[in-house]
Formats: sequence, structure tokens, C-alpha cells
Amino acid sequence: MLSFLQTIILGVVEGLTEFLPISSTAHLILVSNWMHIPASEFMKSFEIIIQLGAILAVVTLYWRSLLDWETIKRLIVAFIPTGILGFIFYKIIKTYLLGNTAVVLWSLALGGLFLILFELWHQELSEGRHINEISYRHCLYIGLFQSIAMVPGVSRSAATIIGGLLLGLPRKTIVEFSFLLAVPTMLAATGLDLIKNAASFSLGQFNLLAVGFITAFILAIIGIKFFLSYIQKNTFTGFGIYRIIAALVFWVK
Repeated sequence: MLSFLQTIILGVVEGLTEFLPISSTAHLILVSNWMHIPASEFMKSFEIIIQLGAILAVVTLYWRSLLDWETIKRLIVAFIPTGILGFIFYKIIKTYLLGNTAVVLWSLALGGLFLILFELWHQELSEGRHINEISYRHCLYIGLFQSIAMVPGVSRSAATIIGGLLLGLPRKTIVEFSFLLAVPTMLAATGLDLIKNAASFSLGQFNLLAVGFITAFILAIIGIKFFLSYIQKNTFTGFGIYRIIAALVFWVK
């Protein structure tokens, strides 16, 4: 069983990394391995459910946008691909991919290389565009990009943001859309896992989930504000370099 200290550490990791293009799932898995936490069905569920804390941070900061019907419609369209594919491949992902260190490390490293190469090639648009101006076709494409992140280590944030940039969306617009899209995506993922596994959780395990949830919520608010400030003056190259270094560090560990 997790200790409360380990739970807090994992909550900090989740909150700080959920919305950065470095894969919170990869960091949760790798940090769990580093702390010698045994892989178990509860840990796999913990790594999914704890993300709800980070999602609550988005709701807290962007609740007005989540009440805008034009925004809601676009989020629904963008969620459809991941919702369908996630439901179909849920068992395969949780059984064979979650907790697979080799998959995580390769995804982390190759994703970092892709971020670096992308930033060398990408030409940024100067004109701004509001979320409500994103076409429904582009929303669907962004959802398809997000579905790539079902592979642990890819990063949901990176997949959606890079997808949006490839479609010609301004960086700030697609970053904020990525934040909002995390809400239905993670709610669905957590809800599905709870339906399938909540009956097997003990009271102590629910307490651990609560501690991780609260910790992730607090740190996610900090992470979101940092990321919005960071993208005003920086590209994602630094995150790409970090991903490669992190993968190498854990590889030689």
C-alpha cells in the first residue's frame, strides 16, 4: 500500500506535469518505479483517477468558458474520437501499456525529439483567434491527435497542442483549448475506471485517492499559470530536451 508521503509526492508530480507537454502519466509511472512502489491494479487506477484533481483546477480557473455553449459544442466534437477509441481499447491500454516502462521511456524520448524537430520547422501564426472560432472539423482533428496520447508517455497536452499548431491555430488558443478538453476526457477516463474498479477499493485506498486528488489540484493551478506565462516567450524546445534527458536518466537507472 502507498504511504501518505508517497501519495503526496505523486500528487505533486501529477499536478505539476498534467498540463505540460511532458506526460504526467509517464512521470507518475517512472516516479512510482523510483520509489519502488509495486505495480498493481490499484496503482494503475490511482494514476488515472488522481488526474481528476488537476482537472478540477481547470474548472476552477476556466469555469466561465465551460458555461459557454459555443465552447461546449467544440469540446464535445473534439472529445468524440478519444471517447470512442478509449472505450474500445481501455482494457488493452490498462493491461499492456500502463506500467510498461519500456513503452513509457520510448514515448518520452521520441516525443521529446519530435517536439524539438517540430519547433525548428514550425512557423507561428501572428494573428489571434478565439476558441469559439475553431472550426468543428479542426476540433475533430484535434480529438484524433489527443487519442494518440492513450499510449503512456506521449502526453495528452503535447498531442493536442501540436495537433492544433499543425492546423494553424495560435499557440495560446490551442493551449487553452487543450486545458478545457482535458475536462471531459479525464472525467470519462476516471468515470470508466471507477465503474469497473471502485468496488474493489478499500477505505484506506479511497483516503489515499483523496490525498492525491487535493495535492494534484493545488499544484495544477500553479502548473497552469506557469505554462501560460511560459508560452508567451518560449517554444516547446526546452520541454523536448527535458523529455529526452528524463528518459535517459531513468533508462540508465
